[in-house]
Amino acid sequence: MMTDPIADMLTRIRNAGVARHAQTTCPSSRQKLAIARVLQKAGFVGDVRVEAREGHPVIVIGIRYDEKGHALIDGIQRISRPGRRSYVGKAEVPRVRHGLGVAVLSTSKGILSDDEAREQSVGGELLCEVW
Repeated sequence: MMTDPIADMLTRIRNAGVARHAQTTCPSSRQKLAIARVLQKAGFVGDVRVEAREGHPVIVIGIRYDEKGHALIDGIQRISRPGRRSYVGKAEVPRVRHGLGVAVLSTSKGILSDDEAREQSVGGELLCEVW
């Protein structure tokens, strides 16, 4: 039984980058798909799509690399966990690595990046940080 599916997805992305894989897969959910799309929009991952494999939907996430072959994701950290939730107000939305990274928040307006949350003036649950 998996207690934290978001952490599992983030670990799969991190491990695929270290192992130099072109893509990784994880079981699909609306929340994980929204997080993957935020990372795609920020430029950290490539193509994000949902496929049916063995009768179950899975998210296929393309891993991006720089010209030297290093994964674009240097670090990925789960902040809010099932045992310890972390919430921020609209004034406390963090900047990750002085704007070089992205924080992913679950807000009343959906899953948003830190820039989108500041733009829409909302706070919420701080899910993860990627740099």
